[in-house]
Amino acid sequence: MSQATLFSALGVSLILLAFLGSSFKKIAQDSLAYWLLNLGGGVLATIGAALMQSVPFVVLESVWTVASVVGLVKFFAKRK
Repeated sequence: MSQATLFSALGVSLILLAFLGSSFKKIAQDSLAYWLLNLGGGVLATIGAALMQSVPFVVLESVWTVASVVGLVKFFAKRK
């Protein structure tokens, strides 16, 4: 298994874990776990896409990562 495939698979797995956890009401969409899973998944998937030189997926996963950072910032701001 190539590095690109490994990074992509782990990243997508984390994103899907957040999605499924949210869908089945196991993880709240406004929880720290949800945002961290999405952030970690986005970062790993971005790295995988970059290693594959897939520009469309680099853009997609980068936006996913930025959205997750924004979600985390809002999460911590709400807790203050």
